[in-house]
Amino acid sequence: MNFMDGANFPENQEKLVITAAPYGPEWGPEDFPEDIPLSMDEHVQKAVDCYNAGATVLHLHVRELDGKGSKRLSMFNEALARIRDAVPDMILQVGGSISFAPEGDGAEAKWLSDDTRHMLAELTPTPDQVTIAINTNQMNIVEQMNEADIRGTTLADPALYQAYREMTVPAGPEWVEEHIRRLSEKGIQTHFQLANITQLETVERMMRRGVCNVPLILTWVAIGGGFDAPNIYNLANFVRGTPDGAVLTLESSMLNVLPMNMMAMAMGLHVRVGIEDNIWNQRRTAKFGTVSQIEQIVKIADEFGRDIANGKEARRIYRIGEFYKSADETLARNGFAPNRQPGQRGLLHAAE
Repeated sequence: MNFMDGANFPENQEKLVITAAPYGPEWGPEDFPEDIPLSMDEHVQKAVDCYNAGATVLHLHVRELDGKGSKRLSMFNEALARIRDAVPDMILQVGGSISFAPEGDGAEAKWLSDDTRHMLAELTPTPDQVTIAINTNQMNIVEQMNEADIRGTTLADPALYQAYREMTVPAGPEWVEEHIRRLSEKGIQTHFQLANITQLETVERMMRRGVCNVPLILTWVAIGGGFDAPNIYNLANFVRGTPDGAVLTLESSMLNVLPMNMMAMAMGLHVRVGIEDNIWNQRRTAKFGTVSQIEQIVKIADEFGRDIANGKEARRIYRIGEFYKSADETLARNGFAPNRQPGQRGLLHAAE
């Protein structure tokens, strides 16, 4: 991405798209009972509350009434239908990691089978997006958490902590390409959840081979544990490698969420908040719900002079419903340099 003179002026930046992740699959209901929805009515109301507070993208997981993450696609279908009816302009983004939470104390924290994850392309009604990981990778979500982050929560249980510590993301090339193909055929946008610049480079190579003809709508997930650490050096490296046509959101965990989001707002990027990422205020004196986190972002964005995108504006910014016919079109629309043609020499430049 290029940052020319005036790039930090709000009048030169897109309106801010706020993603809300309010369902917190790694936490138990007892960790934050006033903010973790259990019934379907509560799931829907949480989406409405997030939208009314200013979030226009909903990162969706679903729980069973016993508090465990649901693996039933029928529950996701019900949630999608009801939330679509309640907030029709909100971008509905299904977490591709659905129900990676352990089944019981000490159980392995693992994702669903490849075939089951492919079934996300069959959800009805279709979501706007499904998130996808690139390259099989460690996903130790507790690595950069400290004792104060988990004190008094279910993650303080040694067996559960160990299960999350050993979690990995299965995302090999054959499965990824097939998943993107199936999602695209159903008109579902792929939202890339990337751990580092090497995964971004893999996405670029897929686009150059013509097997990933979609907009580059992505989130940099800086949570440590096999993903980038949330610091300015990693951020600058990732942003520098991201082409100008991409739409980039920042995501982190626990008390890193707010400072990374402030950097995103200043740079003209986009933000994600919610109890899936953090349940504390910045002094850890109280739990901090998703709606309160959204309201905080809206207030700070106003101080930056950055307007908040409404639902229709967020759909335009995210290029919902847009797909491409060829590698050449994909590279041009996302701001990459074109593929080298036979006999072509020298450095290549992004298409005008």
